[in-house]
Amino acid sequence: MLLELAAPVKVVGDLHGQFNDLLRIFKMCGYPPNANYLFLGDYVDRGKQSLETMILLLCLKVKYPENFFLLRGNHESASITKMYGFFDECKRRSNVKTWKIIVDVFNTLPVAATIADRIFCVHGGLSPQLTDLKQIKSIQRPTDIPETGLLADLLWSDPESSNSEWSENDRGVSYCFNKKVVNKFNDRFEFDLIARGHMVVEQGYEFFAKRKLVTIFSAPNYCGEFNNWGAVMNVDKKLMCSFELLKPNAISNSSNSLSPFKK
Repeated sequence: MLLELAAPVKVVGDLHGQFNDLLRIFKMCGYPPNANYLFLGDYVDRGKQSLETMILLLCLKVKYPENFFLLRGNHESASITKMYGFFDECKRRSNVKTWKIIVDVFNTLPVAATIADRIFCVHGGLSPQLTDLKQIKSIQRPTDIPETGLLADLLWSDPESSNSEWSENDRGVSYCFNKKVVNKFNDRFEFDLIARGHMVVEQGYEFFAKRKLVTIFSAPNYCGEFNNWGAVMNVDKKLMCSFELLKPNAISNSSNSLSPFKK
């Protein structure tokens, strides 16, 4: 369940059913296969077009398997999608069978990736149980997301400025970890950066632990409430990282489609 990718690659954070913004990302950053993509999860829930978002991503994965990669987020789960909208959207716009088929896909998605052995990518964060990257590779698929343990931590944990290395997470699942944990992890596995999603950040990206970790969130104007920017991290061949930004847009979370995907 650990992908090993090469640069260059575009790293995309949470989308949450904001299909129009996914199209904006491709228009801004390039279409596959001319651009390589790694998505960090949370494709569905809360937004109004989770079905279009998920179906387009899966079609692109089938069409460009060597250029297009999808990680699992904490919302790629049967129980979470029943709580936050995707199940209801499938039932309303299609049927429960469609939801079940997509959940089966969720249960097979990889949960982490490395870029050129220098950047560690995951949806949530780190785990006190993670002592060897082989542990991630050995996670058996298909699997649901358990409430505790390594897999839950990778998809649910958060960085936090705290004196405690590991502390209780306000989400009620997993932990929060401080900069010491980030530095120990990067030193141990010789990573320069951890890239993760899972949190709304005002500018679309936000560094932590003196730029040793970055949070990337790619759904601007999240839920029509936050007025946040969206961001995509561009990793070039020399592993230099830069960010392309999506301005908050009043129609980000609407059901009005932009021009269709063409390539």
